[in-house]
Amino acid sequence: MGSASQQTNSSGSNKVRPGKQAAADRRERIAKLRAEEQRREKRMKIIAFSVAGVLVAGTIAGGAYIIIDAQNKQHAKAEAAKAPIPGVKTWNNLSRNHVQGTVNYPMTPPVGGDHNPVWQTCMGNVYTQPLQNEHAVHSLEHGAVWVTYNNKATAADIKILSDKVKATQYSMMSPYPTESGTITLSAWGTQLVVDSATDPRVNEFFTKYVQGPQTQEPGASCSDGQM
Repeated sequence: MGSASQQTNSSGSNKVRPGKQAAADRRERIAKLRAEEQRREKRMKIIAFSVAGVLVAGTIAGGAYIIIDAQNKQHAKAEAAKAPIPGVKTWNNLSRNHVQGTVNYPMTPPVGGDHNPVWQTCMGNVYTQPLQNEHAVHSLEHGAVWVTYNNKATAADIKILSDKVKATQYSMMSPYPTESGTITLSAWGTQLVVDSATDPRVNEFFTKYVQGPQTQEPGASCSDGQM
């Protein structure tokens, strides 16, 4: 009898109470959930760092491209400014006195010489009436390009040139009925005559001579002048 009783007690001592088992299961589930959460957070950090790395690399690459592109454009502009433009005429040793009244210029339109003390406003201004030579020449002294045209210029020519001038500070445009060429581009001591606004030399002239090396007074104002 004693032996049987002892066997029963021994067997009962190995059983886990239902409450303890439930608690153990709950702790195991919590541990698994925490482990999964930690793995998820780790994955998210890896993704975030990867995305940040891509963005930083993209920003650096984009910034480098912008800098290189700007340098290339500046270099191309400098090279274009050095290149001669076929058909350009030049005059040297032009006087620069401030005078009142009318000046008789040796070229039409004039590209330099004595001029009025007040310059023509030339901040991309498109004028529909002829300008007074003496004011316009003063603007050329400040580094402006003056675009003029006669009645041979087409409406398309005038539109192209107007858009070009409006987008360019230190330039101006006006009709000049007595000029011999259809379209004339003038800078101080420098002039080019073309038959069409689509002539590629128009853009070359702007690139080379707007505030170009011929400018007699670099940095002088082209605003607040004669209108």
